[in-house]
Amino acid sequence: MQVTPQASKATVMKLQGHINADNAHELKNQLTTAVSGAEAPMVLVDMEEVESLDSAGLMAFVSAMSLSKSVGRRFSLRSVSPSVRIIFELSQLDRVFDIEDRGTNIGAVLA
Repeated sequence: MQVTPQASKATVMKLQGHINADNAHELKNQLTTAVSGAEAPMVLVDMEEVESLDSAGLMAFVSAMSLSKSVGRRFSLRSVSPSVRIIFELSQLDRVFDIEDRGTNIGAVLA
């Protein structure tokens, strides 16, 4: 995972690989740190290189979303592959999360 501030408008986290029960706790900690420690008003999670997501990983995102709302930060997912996006859709969490399309320019998201 890489965390990069983008012109003080967002903290960008770039995730990769499989997000599952084996690493969900670590991801939750990293997301919590990014959301609670961010000085930018938005945390943007780039999921272009995420290959799979299970329910434990999904709960890490739900926890981060809840925290971001409580501290007044925007929490957004970007470049979610169709195979991972279906997990959000089946759980109807695609209605809760701000999910940007793969082709969306980061600059446009930050505007």
